[in-house]
Formats: sequence, C-alpha cells, structure tokens
Amino acid sequence: MLNMLSAQDSLITLQDGVLISLSKNFLLDKLLQHSKNLFVLQEDVLARGVLHYVSNHFKVINYSEFVILTEKHTQCMNW
Repeated sequence: MLNMLSAQDSLITLQDGVLISLSKNFLLDKLLQHSKNLFVLQEDVLARGVLHYVSNHFKVINYSEFVILTEKHTQCMNW
C-alpha cells in the first residue's frame, strides 16, 4: 500500500486501521515518506481508547470532514 501513495494523496484511517496512526508505530516513518496528508477518524480512535496516543502527523477528523475529503478526491481505495 505504501508504494501506491504519492505526496498529493490523502490517507484516512478508520476502524482497526487507526492503530497505524499511533505515535510509537514502527511504520510511521515509512508512511511519512509517502504522504503528508494523514487523517484518522475521531470516532474510531475514541472507541479504541487511543486518542492520546495518535501521532501529531495525523489530523483527527469527524464524519463530516471525512465526507469532505472523499468528495475532494475523485478516486478512493479501500483496504
């Protein structure tokens, strides 16, 4: 997946995927090499009790912001 990301792409993590946003994640440095537009869904980090561990490289967004991002990008991929 990392090789498919480009600098202008956005990555939104949700459900259990929010765990990649944790500041001690060993993949974080590699992820930052591919994209700087990183987002994590607030409701999912709250549900998992990890909000305070989310890296400051990720912007925590709500569902309204999620919809705006999906409208902004014409192509979306689900993993």
